[in-house]
Amino acid sequence: MYINSNQLSNYATTFINVLIDYSPKLISAVLILFIGLYAIRLINRLIRKVMIKRNLDPTLTKFLADILLWALRILLFVTFISKLGIETSSFVAILGAMGLAIGLSLQGSLSNFAGGMLIILFKPFKVGDTIEAQGVIGTVSEIQIFVTKILTANNQTVFVPNGALSNGNIMNYSMQGQRRADFTFAVSYDTDLKKAKEILNKILNENTKVLNDPAPVVFVQSLTDSAVVFAVRAWATNENFGNVSLETLENCIIAFDKEGIKIQPYVKELSKSQN
Repeated sequence: MYINSNQLSNYATTFINVLIDYSPKLISAVLILFIGLYAIRLINRLIRKVMIKRNLDPTLTKFLADILLWALRILLFVTFISKLGIETSSFVAILGAMGLAIGLSLQGSLSNFAGGMLIILFKPFKVGDTIEAQGVIGTVSEIQIFVTKILTANNQTVFVPNGALSNGNIMNYSMQGQRRADFTFAVSYDTDLKKAKEILNKILNENTKVLNDPAPVVFVQSLTDSAVVFAVRAWATNENFGNVSLETLENCIIAFDKEGIKIQPYVKELSKSQN
């Protein structure tokens, strides 16, 4: 194969001239890239510190910092290729089309994402709270962007989508710090009501886990065809609520049995229109 030395020399000269002409753009683009990466790292670190000082939720802090990080990286990449002389309008259009396609295909996930943001921002509950929502009762173990992890009493982990969680009713048992245990006891009409009420009050007053403020209450709630129904209201802290409920129920039954007070069985009463 014959190579013309003059032609080769012309190619080399052209390549050198192009390289000389293009080198300022290339050098400036590379400088922008490295300086931009360093600046992004500093900005991200500064934003994280500011959010931590403002006591923002750790999940929200990490999420917002990550979004800012990738947004700045995309902006830097567009600036880099623009500095190299590459047309960016078509590139931006492609990114927009990709974003639209991804958004349409992930509508459910975006709903959960929006729900997670609402939960993190407005805080209807936090990690460690006992809640009831979407048919699940348990303790919140983790709040993620798309789902919330709830640990039930029988040690099962339930993942509840944040979209449904944020749009439904949420009952937070831990927010107020105290809970009221409600009981009803049906006794026969032959019972000494004053004595029965004294027994119930004594059991509540002797239980150190029952709070004095608000004070426990015992009263006749209703009269049925077969029984007098006592209502018992006892307040306890969230930590002691379970023990207070179990102990009060057990102690009342034992005390009634010891005093010969008969607890009436539940009887479904029919209205006159059904007779």
